[in-house]
Amino acid sequence: MNRKAIRLHRKLRGKIEIMPKIKLTKSNLPLVYTPGVADVSRAIGKNMDRVFDYTTKWNNVAIVTDGSAVLGLGNLGAEAALPVMEGKAMLFRELAGINAFPICLNTHDTGEIINAVKMISPSFGGINLEDIAAPKCFDIEQELRNTGIPIMHDDQHGTSIVTLAALINSLSLVNKDIADSRISILGAGAAGIGVAHLLLKAGARHVVVSDTHGIIYRGRKENMNPYKREISRLTNKDRVKGDFKKSLEGSDVFIGVSGVRNIFKEKDINIMSERPIVFALSNPEPEITTALAKKAGAYIVGTGRSDLPNQINNALAFPGVFRGALDSRAKRITDEMKLAAAHAIAHSVRPETKKILPGVLDKGYVKKVAAAVARSA
Repeated sequence: MNRKAIRLHRKLRGKIEIMPKIKLTKSNLPLVYTPGVADVSRAIGKNMDRVFDYTTKWNNVAIVTDGSAVLGLGNLGAEAALPVMEGKAMLFRELAGINAFPICLNTHDTGEIINAVKMISPSFGGINLEDIAAPKCFDIEQELRNTGIPIMHDDQHGTSIVTLAALINSLSLVNKDIADSRISILGAGAAGIGVAHLLLKAGARHVVVSDTHGIIYRGRKENMNPYKREISRLTNKDRVKGDFKKSLEGSDVFIGVSGVRNIFKEKDINIMSERPIVFALSNPEPEITTALAKKAGAYIVGTGRSDLPNQINNALAFPGVFRGALDSRAKRITDEMKLAAAHAIAHSVRPETKKILPGVLDKGYVKKVAAAVARSA
């Protein structure tokens, strides 16, 4: 148990709060509240777009979860998800100046989650879906695409953006091209499917995805869902079958988003290509530790942890992506915006083997990401 984290949370009793933008006085009370605010409401009633000019909607994001996939810990429930969502709200505010509100829903029903997001959307300029288990997370996001505000499931798209950024810089260090690189992804939930799709959009041609039942290939019958079937048609062109370790043979890159600690062994690196790249991204415990991977010969190692070199975490993506989407009044977040964000993150640092990405608290990159996303939008 991390006793320091427990003590800090007990001391703070919550990590965020709401503050007024001006001091409340006797003279401005009739303006910010009744009777003056009635005219503001009438103006918005006549033209709904004025809500962006007269309220905080333009800068508000809801972080919505049902607590069914909290970090790598599984279904802990809505209350247990709240400290994670508060942490994300801090990052939104500190890094991008965005007001973010944790919305932890006491339901696991797909339809109820969709309806809840639709009902709260008038208050928000964007929705960040978070820690919702696959495959329902895919259904929820698809149903909400036409809500009229940008909606992004962070475990899919935030993770895929940052993983692509890390891969761009890592491949440059080993002098390899993404189109020719063989990439093995372990994990076919939200993150694994999201990463695979964005890597394909970025030009990857040799991607194999595995789940806990083995390599996913076209025609596999066991433990499939519509999203695994879709990815089976787009990846694994050679229809390799077997345990995920079969996909490591000659691979240039391993990306772990399995949620299974220590599943990737030192000996597995020996069957990869020269100067292998290992991204063990499961949190809080990676598929292999940085020390073991380096000892076994990995050329570049990244994890999702902030206490190790080369943190590959969606915290590098979502503040800038939503800042750019909000500033441009985007109605949705597109693949082009995600690709633009990945390249902006990658180009924010001169890569080295122990620093392939900027640090989460290096604020300069957030502005670059926001600008790139806004231009794309």
